[in-house]
Amino acid sequence: MVCGAPSRLLCEPCADGFRRLGGPACARCGAPKAWPVARCRECHGCRLAFASPRSAVAYDAGAKAFVSSWKERGLRGLTREASALVAEVVPRPRAYTVTFVPPDADRALRRGHHPAEALAQALASEWELAATALLVRTRPPPPQRGLGLADRRRNVRGGFRAPRPVPPRVALVDDVYTSGATAAAAASALRKAGARHVDVITFARAVR
Repeated sequence: MVCGAPSRLLCEPCADGFRRLGGPACARCGAPKAWPVARCRECHGCRLAFASPRSAVAYDAGAKAFVSSWKERGLRGLTREASALVAEVVPRPRAYTVTFVPPDADRALRRGHHPAEALAQALASEWELAATALLVRTRPPPPQRGLGLADRRRNVRGGFRAPRPVPPRVALVDDVYTSGATAAAAASALRKAGARHVDVITFARAVR
């Protein structure tokens, strides 16, 4: 799905070519850095409802091709490859349950599956944790493309809710961390429903 070779869905050279994000990072927002820092320019002055997020790989050209095939072409077998990469890079969270950012109903119907949910279930099995759907959307997701960080956060604020009380420690899974706006809105809903600590875990992360 990355190089186009007639092989398995993800060949070993392409899997090895993904840039792992296991090095130094901002302790607050998880942004990769040359050395560890407590806060960085990406999260300075921001209130984040989640703990430092972790991602397996950088969202570069190879990862974008992988995610596009996974999400838009219905290749569910890529969930296994994605979960293996996350388990390789991201430590097991100290959580009671694993949940996921819920899909937009129209997109889920068109795709026939929801990669974030599938990834959450695969990681829960790997980490021997429960996988539970804790969130629902309050409205269809508004377009985010072309917006600045502040506008992205305002755009999705209040976009999720948790219909019932949730455990105090939750791992929130999504496929890609772009600006952190969606993760922040989902984590905020979990916090309002009783979570005291929310770990955000994604397959890929946009690196600025």
